[in-house]
Amino acid sequence: MMALSAAELDLVAKAPLLAGLSSADLAMLMEGAHSAAYPEAELLFSQGDKADRFFILLEGRVNIFALTETGDQSIIEVFDPIVSFAEAAIFSSGIFPLNGEVMAGSRLVHVPAPQFLKRLADNRSLGLLLLGGLSQWQFRLIHEISELKSKSPVQRLATFLLALAAKAGGDNAGRVRLPLTKAVLASRIGIAPESLSRALNRLKAYGVETHGREVEITDLDALRRMVRDGGGE
Repeated sequence: MMALSAAELDLVAKAPLLAGLSSADLAMLMEGAHSAAYPEAELLFSQGDKADRFFILLEGRVNIFALTETGDQSIIEVFDPIVSFAEAAIFSSGIFPLNGEVMAGSRLVHVPAPQFLKRLADNRSLGLLLLGGLSQWQFRLIHEISELKSKSPVQRLATFLLALAAKAGGDNAGRVRLPLTKAVLASRIGIAPESLSRALNRLKAYGVETHGREVEITDLDALRRMVRDGGGE
């Protein structure tokens, strides 16, 4: 674990919670924070653990999950860069209410709760700035949820694939790799696992072929039109 570099501070500044802070205020709040790389997947915290820190995801992915009565994981949230998470626990109960698992190849910033909370108590105006950042983030989330609920399972999956293709720099065709297992992907886009299989089959009509976690898209324009105009029900 290492103290934050200037480059890492620049990335941290992109997290919605901290986006409204000046460079000086951000550096002050991040004193005592450190970065950690995770070459292998591991449990980050368990339900009921003391919430003595929160995290900022710079690279990779983190799954937040609950355990069912049978011991199976129920995915509650999947975090992608760059975002803070688990901060609600340090502001409320001081206990992590769920489990967190960091995926292989991830890089996180650990922000110790005591120092962070003390600096906010000493400078109340910083707290208002953080609330502003959280409000903007909440507004975007509400918009995304509304958009998600208005789309069919096929449209939701197509939207996810289009976002992957955009990151990969695809023009009107390309091949992408699903960054999630199909079970986690189904949870992420809010559909049942069996609906995901049906959605993948229906997307064949729009130029989408799957080979395990490899997905080939032969006509991005057709996929965009389907998301925009409906179809694939």
